Amino acid sequence: MEQSPTNKVHLEKAQNFMRQYRDPESRELKKLSANQFMDVWSHYDRDGNGYIEGTELDGFLKEFVSSANATDISPESLTDEMLVELKSCFMEAYDDNQDGKIDIRELAQLLPMEENFLLLFRFDNPLESSVEFMKIWREYDSDNSGYIEADELKNFLRDLLKEAKKINDVSEDKLIEYTDTMLRVFDANKDGRLQLSEMAKLLPVKENFLCRQVFKEGKIDEEGAAKLTKEDIEKVFSLYDRDNNGSIENEELRGFLKDLLELVKKDYDAQDLIEFEETILRGVGYDKDGKISRKELTMILLALAKLPPDDDQ
Repeated sequence: MEQSPTNKVHLEKAQNFMRQYRDPESRELKKLSANQFMDVWSHYDRDGNGYIEGTELDGFLKEFVSSANATDISPESLTDEMLVELKSCFMEAYDDNQDGKIDIRELAQLLPMEENFLLLFRFDNPLESSVEFMKIWREYDSDNSGYIEADELKNFLRDLLKEAKKINDVSEDKLIEYTDTMLRVFDANKDGRLQLSEMAKLLPVKENFLCRQVFKEGKIDEEGAAKLTKEDIEKVFSLYDRDNNGSIENEELRGFLKDLLELVKKDYDAQDLIEFEETILRGVGYDKDGKISRKELTMILLALAKLPPDDDQ
């Protein structure tokens, strides 16, 4: 029995998901809407962990390349050798942070999208530290709920577009679509709002200095002392003491604690941060003045460097 045109289209999409986004004549990728981009991302990030990696990445590359052919060549026609070479070239061009996988921002560089939506993924100047992140968090978590709800996220995206002088090009309906799409992308636990760890993926920080090996792997010398230099401690202190007043406080303190928390917990919210603050500061005999001194910071970093890599304390 001959297939209907409709069934044939569905079958083709099932065989190669990317083919539907190419112009049938030129084979060039069409400009994707926010929702279409999300469909592509969801299709290839099958485990929903926020990355296209491993077999997901192999599948994407095979379909991406074979969809450019005018004839319906099967993705399986790429040999293993061709795939290895293709992946090497592709990752060199698009894997900006060289972690061997593709994140949402890196995919956004590859696929043609609505210019205004693309702006929301383009942070040419990542935040200097989590101190700036926590200031932004406080500003947009207007009801102090510990989450960025949809209306608060919409305000954040609106201000990003204002800053780029593009807000007049975006209707309210389009802004709502952008907000919905960003929620679908970054709301990993699907509760309709962004917790701290989810917002951190949307608004990246240049580097979590505490993720460096000397902290993260608990490097210990032969005498059992942490391999931390005075320069390491001074650099950390100056990174968080943004106003140079000699202490870490308010958003500076919360930014420091957020970076600490990321070392031991992948998914975290505002309540986790509060509880973590109590645990960490109680452990160093914190004097309850709302500030961390150089001496207290040193105690925390020395304790951190001696923790086993997977310690949950």
